[in-house]
Amino acid sequence: MKFQNIILSRSGLGEETYLPPALHAIPAQPSITTAREEAEEVIFGALDNLFHSTALNPQGIGILVVNCSIFNPTPSFSSMIISKYNLPENVKSFNLSGMGCSAGVISVHLAQQMLKVHPNTYAVVVSSENITGNWYTGAKKSMLIPNCLFRTGGAAVLLSNKPGDKHQAKYKLMHLIRTHIGPNQTAYNCAYQQEDDAGNIGVTLSKELMAVAVAALKVNIITLGPLVLPISERVLYLARKLINSDKNKLCLPDFKMAFDHFCIHAGGRAVIEEMEKNLRLKKEDVEPSRMTLHRFGNTSSSSTWYELAYLEAKGRMKKGDRVWQMGFGSGFKLNSAVWEAVRNVNPSVHNPWNDCVDKYPVEIIY
Repeated sequence: MKFQNIILSRSGLGEETYLPPALHAIPAQPSITTAREEAEEVIFGALDNLFHSTALNPQGIGILVVNCSIFNPTPSFSSMIISKYNLPENVKSFNLSGMGCSAGVISVHLAQQMLKVHPNTYAVVVSSENITGNWYTGAKKSMLIPNCLFRTGGAAVLLSNKPGDKHQAKYKLMHLIRTHIGPNQTAYNCAYQQEDDAGNIGVTLSKELMAVAVAALKVNIITLGPLVLPISERVLYLARKLINSDKNKLCLPDFKMAFDHFCIHAGGRAVIEEMEKNLRLKKEDVEPSRMTLHRFGNTSSSSTWYELAYLEAKGRMKKGDRVWQMGFGSGFKLNSAVWEAVRNVNPSVHNPWNDCVDKYPVEIIY
């Protein structure tokens, strides 16, 4: 308990994050039943809000992609959604598991590829994680860290390739780059689900996690950079790289020349600070990530959607703005999506920040 209190005090999480009901009980009551209850509350809540905000009839969904890394019962969550909302019999449904906090961008990529071969179609992406199903009850310190960081949350996103939706859409997906450095065994093992010596199941987070994330970032931007950076910055970057005398120092382009906003996965204080340092970002650039971590905790694959919602709630998303959505997770994977606002984006009535955005940003004292 003392170790977890220390981690929490330094984590950057606030006092209003959410844990599922089963973990409020003394003792905690994790089970398949309570894990299902958490999943239904989060996933159905996100979908109800999406259908209300967009006036979408669930019968109109042609593609459904659901991701949840740890808890994946049978029937699957995609089947659970199909049953709940009476989706059409010919819906193309997918259920992604075990892909960690980067799975939100992976799900978007899968939906994008499906939309390329199914014209005039709606695709819904649901990203969530299950805290009940992954609550660690042992005493191994490296496996207790997820208990301190991960919190309940989820998001549902509507994608369309229908020409008539062009003027109703908020964003256009410009680029999506996926990186997997799993052949590196240090990277592969840095976030690993296993049993401790007493047989308690949990996820171990290694001390090499930050170095692995930076290594994955370096690989990802080799492809992303030429797609988004202006020629002038590419030339300056090459010049800086040539005169860089410290070969061990990471030299990256100035991505503020390409993006107006950054949605970096709110995996934890250390993750955000590491990306802030290596990408040479300002405090305001990582504000959406830091405030999301404070208000909602690490909600895994849905965290970047909370960050985008923060920008919308603050009225910062203007027509033509580009945002870099960056998700990374076990495997090890780092995935980037580039979105461009096709209009000035106002917050929806179900924006999760509506009841508290005026209090943010807050000063976080560690």
